[in-house]
Amino acid sequence: MSRKAKHGRKQLRLFAEDFDGFGPSRFRPADEVVRVYEVRGKRVSRLKRGTKKNAPKAPGVYGMLDKRDRLIYVGKAKNLRCRLLSYFRENSRDPKAGKIIQQTKRLVWEQTGDEFAALLRELELIQRLRPKFNVLGVPGHQRHHYICLGKSPAPYVYVTPRPTGKELGAYGPFVRWDKSDDAARRLNHWFKLRDCPQSVSLSFAEQGELFDSDRGAKCLRFELGTCSGPCVSACTRTAYSSGVRGAKAFLDGRNKSVLRALQGQMETAASAFEFERAASIRDKLQAMQWLDDRLSLLRTARDRNSFVYPLAGADGQTRWYLIHHGQVQAVVFLPTADSAAAVMSLLAATFADHPVPAVLSDVAVDSVLLVSGWFRKRTDERANLLSRAKAEIAWMPSG
Repeated sequence: MSRKAKHGRKQLRLFAEDFDGFGPSRFRPADEVVRVYEVRGKRVSRLKRGTKKNAPKAPGVYGMLDKRDRLIYVGKAKNLRCRLLSYFRENSRDPKAGKIIQQTKRLVWEQTGDEFAALLRELELIQRLRPKFNVLGVPGHQRHHYICLGKSPAPYVYVTPRPTGKELGAYGPFVRWDKSDDAARRLNHWFKLRDCPQSVSLSFAEQGELFDSDRGAKCLRFELGTCSGPCVSACTRTAYSSGVRGAKAFLDGRNKSVLRALQGQMETAASAFEFERAASIRDKLQAMQWLDDRLSLLRTARDRNSFVYPLAGADGQTRWYLIHHGQVQAVVFLPTADSAAAVMSLLAATFADHPVPAVLSDVAVDSVLLVSGWFRKRTDERANLLSRAKAEIAWMPSG
């Protein structure tokens, strides 16, 4: 690509030799020509003038570089001109935008064909480049983690940043540790599973003769009836395993009787004017419902979202987004007579039956949720979706 590009009457320098741009992307057609530009300025006023004069009214992604040519922020925009100029409006911008633009000495942008491509590209760049203002200050309770069921000899539900692969089940990832921890705690209470440290000695009733009979419970949960008490041999292995199976059935989405039971208890308490008890049950229900909703979203997005999404871009070209198991796997331009055979081959490779991983990676889940969120906000777009079969029939070369 040339190091200079004309835009109107002015020539804008492309990225300097020490910064080669945002790099390749799996979210655009292989033959797409990418339009990338920059504005330099030691002063904010100069960046503003260059942006106002040259930024296009088109979708894309942009990056801010500091005086040491470090990429400090990446963003996306439906309209690059409007979004970039918002950084220079001192009275209306948020404090974070002010900090970013004050440290910026180079402002770069890359046009995309449509807003969906801009969203995908922004996510791709943040995951790969980790600019400091995109990740700085993200609290630990909003980092990716998983809800797991495991840890013998008495499995229970717990939250961890990294599953080991030895669990009975691993679910997620999630991004709200506080909500995940609350839901895990309430699941353990409902199914009477322990949540004590691994250092606590455990046994089952059929093993009672191996231990002192006067061992006391290590916490109040046994006395409150929310734990079956393997720390005092108060339950059999079979009884405890029944609770484990119940928790797994809920996490797998196979049994939602917990939600129905809590709903019934809450309504009964409210009808009896036991409002404090009803509020307590409501809190339990909300925590469990949040977890069920999140797991249902992940299962649906991963297992059912497989289709071709044709989208007409702001640049006048139509792209096919090949989405399989909730993720954009490839992007091609609308097939023509010359490209149809190659596109059909790509369709076959993309939609081939490959095993679906039991647990999504943190990178994959962001992509899955982005796609799911796009269609949740734009329900009318679903009418344009094509199954693989319809796409092949519509564009299979004749003869």
